Amino acid sequence: MLIEHRGRRPVVPESAYVAPTAVLCGAVVLGERSRVLHGAVLTAEDGEVRTGSDVVVMENALVRGRSAHPAVIGDAVLIGPHAHVNGATLEDEVFVATGACVFPGAVAGAGSELRIHSVLHVNSVLPPGTVLPIGWIAAGAPRARLFAPGEHDELWQIQEALDFPGTVYGIPRGTPMREVMARQVGFYGAHHDDVTLDGPA
Repeated sequence: MLIEHRGRRPVVPESAYVAPTAVLCGAVVLGERSRVLHGAVLTAEDGEVRTGSDVVVMENALVRGRSAHPAVIGDAVLIGPHAHVNGATLEDEVFVATGACVFPGAVAGAGSELRIHSVLHVNSVLPPGTVLPIGWIAAGAPRARLFAPGEHDELWQIQEALDFPGTVYGIPRGTPMREVMARQVGFYGAHHDDVTLDGPA
């Protein structure tokens, strides 16, 4: 399904394939020979999603572009089933395994691997060629430190300064949830004006 959002339409080259049950919403630009499989969603909320060539986005993955943090995907990248890439940059030849999460402002360096259910935190940089093990978390910049599951206290020492609420929601830490959600409901309300398209634009 191709959807116009905020006046922008997806761009799909003839060499690309988008499954009938996938969704491309807004300013999504696919590279040559890209493949977007069933149930995947590429949504340019108020910022672009752009892929390089020979990219595969597998079933039920989510790629989200934001104004301050577009989603930029390099060449020869695989985004696995149920993975979540939100406002992040994946350089060339990155492998994002099933269920892995990459948050706004993060950069996965060329040739890096994010294994099953791993997390690359906001504003963190995974150096080229790094392997993030199954279930581990990478946080920090200019070079992320890797944390095993259960290292919450050590992780928090770095994570707090990365400013998740400011980066993702544009609010200071400690803002009441009702205010956070009022802002989110307003932001996503822009989808009321979406237009479903018949084919590639």
